[in-house]
Amino acid sequence: MKPPSVGVEEEFLLVDPATGEPVALNTEVAKYAAERGVDLQLELTSCQVETTSDVAQTSSQLRQQLIELRRVAAESAEKAGARLLAVGLPPTVPRSFPITDKPRYREIADRFGMIAHEQGICGCHVHVEVPDREAAIAVSNWLRPWLPILLALTANSAIYRNADSGHASWRSVLWGRWPSAGPPPHLDSVEHYDSIVALMNDAGAMLDEGMVYWDVRPSKKFPTVEIRVADVPATAAETVLLATLARAAVMTALAAERGGHQAPKVDDHIVRAAYWKAAHDGLDGQMIDVIEGWATAPTSRVLGEWLGLLQPALDELGDSEWVHAEVGRLLRDGNGAMRQRAAWRERHQIADVIAVAAKATTETA
Repeated sequence: MKPPSVGVEEEFLLVDPATGEPVALNTEVAKYAAERGVDLQLELTSCQVETTSDVAQTSSQLRQQLIELRRVAAESAEKAGARLLAVGLPPTVPRSFPITDKPRYREIADRFGMIAHEQGICGCHVHVEVPDREAAIAVSNWLRPWLPILLALTANSAIYRNADSGHASWRSVLWGRWPSAGPPPHLDSVEHYDSIVALMNDAGAMLDEGMVYWDVRPSKKFPTVEIRVADVPATAAETVLLATLARAAVMTALAAERGGHQAPKVDDHIVRAAYWKAAHDGLDGQMIDVIEGWATAPTSRVLGEWLGLLQPALDELGDSEWVHAEVGRLLRDGNGAMRQRAAWRERHQIADVIAVAAKATTETA
């Protein structure tokens, strides 16, 4: 059986090159990118743009795409008078987050008020091919307790509003304010999923199925399961690592289902506790060990246990050696949140954080 294909959406922040403050220039940046053949999506707030990769069959294909998309987006931002940052949240204090002038976005802003207006939140969404919606629901159940590992790995929003937030991923905490965000419930069937979505629609907790913001969900548009838990990673290489691990996790889940195994039912409050711990501590701290049992352990150890579980899928993809090397590099050199904090602690100057983030955004190594 051929490994599933993969695709990635990355959200980026547009800031003033001098002050680092978010700037409402997404329309202009998208126009310049379109002139170069790249279609940037406009996000809820006008200080954000999103890139979308083509479907990729290998991690190397995806890497080439992401590097090029980031390069064109960064150069288009510069032409529009902005700087592109791969950060989960603005490091500076914004005056406001203007809503992009589209009917849907205006409706969201009218209904959800400050939840929508206090955005500027940049995540990364990985689409992995699955056979059907039933498979997507089964995969969601398997991935649910593993999501905190991906959150800790990609944490990239420690510095917010000119201060250390006290969390490696403050983005995930703010994102959780949406009534349809966070870890998905354990789902019994496609019908169970549809009934919950219908209830939330009826209650006004979302406009439609497009606002199912759970961190794993069946895609509304594509034959994929969408993993949405991550901050936008600091570098393209870290995004490829995220996508490769998500792909291997989906393959592992599907293999378990074919073997007649069922995903464990983990209580919601335990999953949420694991989420908070991952968001708070990040890659260089402790987390709830979702592989060996519900106890606290070094994040590096839990990540290593998970890689062992994914090993057959990583071998099948031919990515095992690279994944282990990249994880080792991150544990040694730090992910986005760790590098943000290192820059901040040096002089407590926000310009240093902006410079580190801007350099990482277009890094090709």
